Amino acid sequence: DEARTALQWVLWTLLLAVPFVIMMLPLAVRIPNVVLIICSTLALATSGLTFFRGAYHALKNLMASMDVLVVLGLSSAYLYSLLVVFLPDTFQDQHHFFEVVVLLILFVRLGKYMEARAKGQAGRALESLAALQADRARIISGDTEREIPASDVQVGDLIRVRPGEKIPVDGEIVEGETAVDESIVTGEAIPVEKSPGDTVTGATMNTVGLLVIRATRVGEETVLSQIVRLVETAQADKAPIQRFADAVANVFVPVVVSIALITFLTWYFALDATLSFALTAAMAVLVIACPCALGLATPTAILVGSGIGLQRGILFKRASVLERIAGLQTLLLDKTGTLTSGRPKVTDVLALHGYDEQEVLRLATGVEQGSTHPLAKAVTQEAQRRQIEGYKFTEVREEGGRGISGRLNDALLQVGSVRLMAAASINMTPIQDAVQVLQDQGKTIVYVARNQDIIGLIGLADTVRADAAAAIRRLRSLGLRLVMITGDHERAARAVAQAVGVDEVEADVLPQEKSDLVERYQTKGEMVGMVGDGINDAPALARADIGIAIGSGADIARETGDIILVRNQLLDVERAILLGRATLRKIKQNLFWAFFYNILGIPVAAGVLYPVLGVLLKPEWAGLAMAFSSVSVVTNALFLKRAGSKLDCDQ
Repeated sequence: DEARTALQWVLWTLLLAVPFVIMMLPLAVRIPNVVLIICSTLALATSGLTFFRGAYHALKNLMASMDVLVVLGLSSAYLYSLLVVFLPDTFQDQHHFFEVVVLLILFVRLGKYMEARAKGQAGRALESLAALQADRARIISGDTEREIPASDVQVGDLIRVRPGEKIPVDGEIVEGETAVDESIVTGEAIPVEKSPGDTVTGATMNTVGLLVIRATRVGEETVLSQIVRLVETAQADKAPIQRFADAVANVFVPVVVSIALITFLTWYFALDATLSFALTAAMAVLVIACPCALGLATPTAILVGSGIGLQRGILFKRASVLERIAGLQTLLLDKTGTLTSGRPKVTDVLALHGYDEQEVLRLATGVEQGSTHPLAKAVTQEAQRRQIEGYKFTEVREEGGRGISGRLNDALLQVGSVRLMAAASINMTPIQDAVQVLQDQGKTIVYVARNQDIIGLIGLADTVRADAAAAIRRLRSLGLRLVMITGDHERAARAVAQAVGVDEVEADVLPQEKSDLVERYQTKGEMVGMVGDGINDAPALARADIGIAIGSGADIARETGDIILVRNQLLDVERAILLGRATLRKIKQNLFWAFFYNILGIPVAAGVLYPVLGVLLKPEWAGLAMAFSSVSVVTNALFLKRAGSKLDCDQ
């Protein structure tokens, strides 16, 4: 709603600016002064009123903010223009500045609209996160089962959850075994085996087994609701950056007003000049001192910089992000889906008892090809990649959370976890060394047994992205502190960190702890960035000074992040930082040009050269100086495209 209102103000001001745009075009059309006065007055009284309110509150607190600077420029340009129009004899051959009034209001209003839009996106992010919760739940009462809204579940209720369904609330398993896809909470791709007594989290997915769970946390107490609150709190607490322009305005405004007042008093009382001469000199000081280019200095550089980023698949969602990312000191990187592919993949096939890798895969994929379990899918995909066709099994039976078994002629084949092997009383001693090697590498193991003998081990892992190591090397060269964070266990985390070149690792981290981790680094006075892709990363992305979301990740991650890597390339993190640094340099240069002509012209406008050279800076010349500073700012910002060319060279 706020964004819609802000857009309406932009369109209204744009309508009022039409006569002034026509004036600027090389057309033989003269707009009557009465039309210009009406349009500028309406702009001040409607769209410009917010700046007067802001200036009032700033002055009330003895501060001179950007609003005060804008109001000073608007008021001086408007009042002087009225004097030129209504007192033509006193202000002969002078030019009015009604167009400055309307166009300055239009530009600042456009900035407010962009800010409101960003807030609206943050609101939609929370809505999409809340929508992940299951809508319905099956309550067990004695021998009967009834379906109710998930919001009506009470603590202690028994709930039946079928394979492929979302778990409606946080609870404890009473009956059944399964593997639960907890990627929504932990971000880890490999499902977690669950049995009676284990806890489950609402909104996670029951993959294979039929479960009965007892509700332990409902409503606002569930983990998902806590994540929503964390995101909401983090977004609300993110403090706005202190604008350099505000700091300058706090000093600049009182100095300029004092100079204008001294100029008038000196000429009129001390030097006995005419009222029109003294007033013209004072107004010239105010007009030239109003750095209209200051309104262009930051937005123009950001507009060009964000355009360059978008052409290269880097979307900066908020205007200030390009400015802030240049100061990044610490970068936290999620493991699963960011540094890794986010999907389990077969990395090792170990054959035993005279079997070869091809035969182990043929047997395993034959029994697993009907399973929906992610590990089973990874095994069958590896067989397809190697062009291995599985055998046809009979009596195939899946045991939730353990594995799957089937018969081939007179042989019983069992494929699954160590729990399945233990239940079948299969001797594991001869393979302990091989198992230990795979576990030390942080890999998940699928055991393949024929009758009572282990004939093979299949190692699976979430593989490292192809560009991860190069991206880490480049980020390190920028002087950043790099930390990998993950909900995975320490051993698997260290294996990935070593592969990509990250020294610092935070493992076994829950979603709320990721957010706390960001805050911990921030309390050290560091500017912290977070790179993530999952729902579980959303609180940390919101809490970080700069949240960077992988484009192929979850909707909530993209909505919460400040930057979206549309091409899903980790190398684009470095490009975003380099572009931010180049943009910040241009902003600083633009701020210099925004003031340069104006400050240079203030003494001339005040009449310092008049007694010696007879030169007095007329208000129309002051306006020309403002135009020059604006042109300088825009031209300088366009040089940012050179930075874009360098980014292309680095690809």
